[in-house]
Amino acid sequence: MESLPCQGCKGMCCGPVPVSEQELKNIKKKIKMMSPKNRLELENQIRYYGTCIFYDQVNDKCGIHSARPSICRAFVLYKNLVCFRKPEAAAAANWNMKEVYAGILSKDFTWKDF
Repeated sequence: MESLPCQGCKGMCCGPVPVSEQELKNIKKKIKMMSPKNRLELENQIRYYGTCIFYDQVNDKCGIHSARPSICRAFVLYKNLVCFRKPEAAAAANWNMKEVYAGILSKDFTWKDF
């Protein structure tokens, strides 16, 4: 699949982000592996209300890309996760979380949880 036209979006499509317990564990591990400087820089960025707490506004990309939740991996592939700049890429099916739901990043889980 060709890449998405994300440059310049500043994470506006990145939220709300539901996560499972396993995804939380993976994210916590990723955050612990970050240098204190990088973590602090990412944590202290101002983001749009409701967008993911891990979206890196400065670099205009996901700050935890290798540990991103399944909904992020599924974005644009399902009709309920459509990219407004490239809606034709979506399939006919809806995305559904396959693991046990734990909560929403930025609402149920904030930086204090990591």
